[in-house]
Amino acid sequence: MALGAMNPSNSWEALKPLAARMPPVVREHEILRVSATIYGKDRPKLAEDARREVLTWAQKRCGGRLPQAAWDFQEFEYLSGGRNSIVARIEIDGTDIWSIRTEDPDKSVAGRIWTTEVVVGFSKEKTCGFSARLLVSTSEKELAIEPHTPGFVQQIAEKCMLLRGPIELNPEPWLIETEGDADRLIEILFDQTRVLPIFVLTVPDSAVDQHAPLLDPYNLARATLGTALVAILPAALTWTLTNRVGKQRSVFGGAVRAYMPGFNEDASPYSHRLVLAQNVLSQKGSADCASWMKSLAATESVRRTRLGAEVLAFSTIRNTSLQLKQLQLEEEGASDTEQLDAANTRIAALETALASEKDWSSAVLDESIQVEERARAAEIQLNSATFRIQQLLDQLRTRGDMPNGDTELPSSWIDFEDWCDKTLVGRLSLASAARKGLHKAGFDDVSVAARAVNWLAGDYRDRRLEGGDGDMRDFVLEPGIRNSPCGSDEFKVSWQGQPHLVDWHIKNGGNTRDPRRCLRIYYFWDDITQQVVIAHMPAHRDTSAS
Repeated sequence: MALGAMNPSNSWEALKPLAARMPPVVREHEILRVSATIYGKDRPKLAEDARREVLTWAQKRCGGRLPQAAWDFQEFEYLSGGRNSIVARIEIDGTDIWSIRTEDPDKSVAGRIWTTEVVVGFSKEKTCGFSARLLVSTSEKELAIEPHTPGFVQQIAEKCMLLRGPIELNPEPWLIETEGDADRLIEILFDQTRVLPIFVLTVPDSAVDQHAPLLDPYNLARATLGTALVAILPAALTWTLTNRVGKQRSVFGGAVRAYMPGFNEDASPYSHRLVLAQNVLSQKGSADCASWMKSLAATESVRRTRLGAEVLAFSTIRNTSLQLKQLQLEEEGASDTEQLDAANTRIAALETALASEKDWSSAVLDESIQVEERARAAEIQLNSATFRIQQLLDQLRTRGDMPNGDTELPSSWIDFEDWCDKTLVGRLSLASAARKGLHKAGFDDVSVAARAVNWLAGDYRDRRLEGGDGDMRDFVLEPGIRNSPCGSDEFKVSWQGQPHLVDWHIKNGGNTRDPRRCLRIYYFWDDITQQVVIAHMPAHRDTSAS
């Protein structure tokens, strides 16, 4: 048979029996990362305390006793039938970096090996730093585990103060007890330097114990220590959060919400997952929700904590240590045999590190492919949903039903933001400055502002979709309310990562700047999402021109 006539699929089928007899491929997966600052003035003492806690934890898993060198915080290797521990240390120019790598076979799954890497270091100028990585080597195709931060993180947190940006790492959940606590929670939620998710667990209004949410907060806090913050929000204080972020982005009534880094007043509520109380009432629902949160915190810790900067790999510390020793032997004129042994040890360490890097690169490639596929699927789904919504709106118009005709308008500024998010979704969005303006709105006639916004989401948007340029200059919405160019008051904003010029606004008559009588709704058209975006309202925007 000619080579071109061969069927590749038949050839692959013929190789399957051979592939089945080959040993399974073992790969290393990174489960979670923890990075923190050990707060305090006596850096050598803080480092010593942290290292001792890690060694105490490691000895319980090594199947024997670690050598004296371990407790002197010096380098050592302890090999014990798969329960291995090895320490590397670098001391140079006032910098002291200590790192340990431990291996521990899984107690229930054969062939699964857990690896933990810890680094504790300090220098003369900088604070004391701590980082940890949890990895697992396995041939399993589907890795079904529930991540949990290693116990030594809790022990260090109890003995020392660990900080991760604006968050103190504490094995106990944060109980929000006062308005001041609630304000501090909101401040941390909005902090753009925050890298840890915040899990807010609310308590049902009818609960006798307002410190007891439907999920077990203590187990969740310990499991996610260093990868997330768990907060308990009693029913009476949920309004503080709601008044600040609106109902769509709030959490109450026994529900649970995961607030991801980057949260702000105009964040998509769908990016910060909400689990309703009815879904965590049962034991299974509660367990499933807690498991999801632990997995989310672990995954985000790997994604958001930079390897080589906030977390150091053990291989990096060890290779640097071996290199320094090799140079020292050369400077001291050591024998060729001693230098060769040192070189061979370093080569072996580099080969191990290279194999680990290959596993990591393969895992990153797999994840990037999955992320790209999910993003592509989400974009297709969004475009399909937008097209379908427009189809339904067109059908309603054909039947004589106006989509905005029977919209119930908000009667107070408190309800205005949620009304926009629920009723006008997909047609109109509020930028963060507009949301902030609504929180302190002083304009007397809420209904006038609501009708103007409804017009933007309806008639104005329809004109844009039909190909119009939106130039409805001096269009009168109703007596005293018209659509006009901003003129010298135009300004630029960033929306979803893109710059936009805001050069139109809806205004009422007169030149008064009294916030009770002055209405200004500044907006622009977003071609990508095909919706109106309100950049600022309801007061006059102060500019250099005004």
